[in-house]
Amino acid sequence: MYLLDCDTGVDDAVAILHLLGSGAPLAAVTVTFGNVSAAQAAENTLRVLHLAGRSDVPVAVGGESTLDGSPTRHSATLVHGANGLGGGALEPSPAALLDEAAPELIVRLAHEHAGELRIIATGGFTNLARALELDPAIAGLVREVTLMGGAALVPGNVTPSAEANIVADPLAAASVLGAGWPVVLVPLDVTMTHLIEHDDWQRLADAGGVAGSAAAVLDGYLDFYAGIIGRRCAAMHDALAVAIALGEIEPELAPRAHVEVDVTDGPGRGRTIADLRHRYRGYAPPVDSPVRVVLEARTPLVPSLVERILAF
Repeated sequence: MYLLDCDTGVDDAVAILHLLGSGAPLAAVTVTFGNVSAAQAAENTLRVLHLAGRSDVPVAVGGESTLDGSPTRHSATLVHGANGLGGGALEPSPAALLDEAAPELIVRLAHEHAGELRIIATGGFTNLARALELDPAIAGLVREVTLMGGAALVPGNVTPSAEANIVADPLAAASVLGAGWPVVLVPLDVTMTHLIEHDDWQRLADAGGVAGSAAAVLDGYLDFYAGIIGRRCAAMHDALAVAIALGEIEPELAPRAHVEVDVTDGPGRGRTIADLRHRYRGYAPPVDSPVRVVLEARTPLVPSLVERILAF
């Protein structure tokens, strides 16, 4: 059983379609701030689920504030468009949000599916951190947590050292990474190597239907990455995390590591500090760490991602 926690912008939308298309059981989607406000992300999530014909999936929204009340970052419109979906207009959903808040829902589902619930988080980690505050025992109930976030050995994408999902709420990230539950961290090191190319996008656009809508959402995202990478393409950060969580992609290199988050107010704020010294001789591997850091995943994601979207 899966629970997706996200801040639905463009790549989250694609990840939702990939997850739904897999047929994996999805208990709920919880929503946080990050790419856009939590309220906007919730609306986007409802619309993507409706697009896929899955308005039955429950959606709960979290708060708009970080753990320590520091300012949130809702400035990703350059990347994700004004509404987080590339500025495009997906049809409104007839479904409503749950009255239950996201952290409370996470706690409830962890107990209802004890030992079976797998959480995939593709936004900031505030909802998970608040769920841990409500009931620390859930760390022993959740089977695995897959986090898209961080930058272990590569630069950040918001600051020189910080990745967007971590820097959105560093204290929350520190809490989630230090909770003791099994974590698979999927950082920029690997997500920046899985790119949807213009030709892939064109196949979606030409197909129309759900695929055509996905292409419309992706359009400006590819334009943004063209300025980063030098050609019209885009990194599929969140869909890769979903594929790894589903077991569709088995990483070739995912060592265990102690991971800390810089929560100071200096230039390193939001940096993920992964102790990977054991890659060299003379350093013992941290066999006691519940965190695995994915550094390489060579199985291509995008061909299967495109086919899955085309199949709707």
